[in-house]
Amino acid sequence: MKKYLSMLVVGVALASPAFAETIEWDGRKFETVNVKAAVVTLHGEQVLRVERDLKSLPFDRNRLEETVDDRHFLKLSNFEFADAVFEIKMLARVQQPSPMPGAQGFIGVYFRVKPDNSAFESIYLRPNAGRSNIQAMRNHTVQYFAYPGFKFATLRKEAPGLYETYADVGLDEWITMRIHVTGEKAELFLNDVKYPSFIVNKMKGTSKSGTIGLYVDIGTEGYFKDFRIISSSPLASGGA
Repeated sequence: MKKYLSMLVVGVALASPAFAETIEWDGRKFETVNVKAAVVTLHGEQVLRVERDLKSLPFDRNRLEETVDDRHFLKLSNFEFADAVFEIKMLARVQQPSPMPGAQGFIGVYFRVKPDNSAFESIYLRPNAGRSNIQAMRNHTVQYFAYPGFKFATLRKEAPGLYETYADVGLDEWITMRIHVTGEKAELFLNDVKYPSFIVNKMKGTSKSGTIGLYVDIGTEGYFKDFRIISSSPLASGGA
């Protein structure tokens, strides 16, 4: 009964108009961009839950590349950087029923998000692929893309295997993601490893500075906690 009531509270919070535009979490203010967000209790602790809002930004499975990896994220307000090191813990679940067959629990971060959301970089995970019995699927566990011109399908065609890789992660478990952004380079460290799990040597985006966003995509319940900005530099010369 207690578990049922907890789930009911979560559902009401996600639907509440109070969370339609801004949300306060862990001493920071965030803006919803085509997502629903609420602070909820998971495993006895306060965490942030984020889901893509399919009413504000519909998904079309017949136009996959056009309608995924888009402007659906929770945006950190009043922060802008050129280079930074930041870290967050995330947990993904696949919605049941899922609006997309084969949903992989898409979850991650956007960074250098321009103020008008017109450009950003991203690294995200497909946790359900991490433990797949098919190696080709495992190789798609970690993904980089740059909005608007270089979504996952474009990069997969142009440079197969260069902008994605395997990682030992799974659904319904906390994953620590730490990202180092320096100039044109981004490095991903997963679960406190000493060396990068993934490196993008030359990012494809046009934005040289901006803020950070928490990303989820089709069919995903995304949970976030322990968000830290470890270091950040002033804006690049000339701004974004």
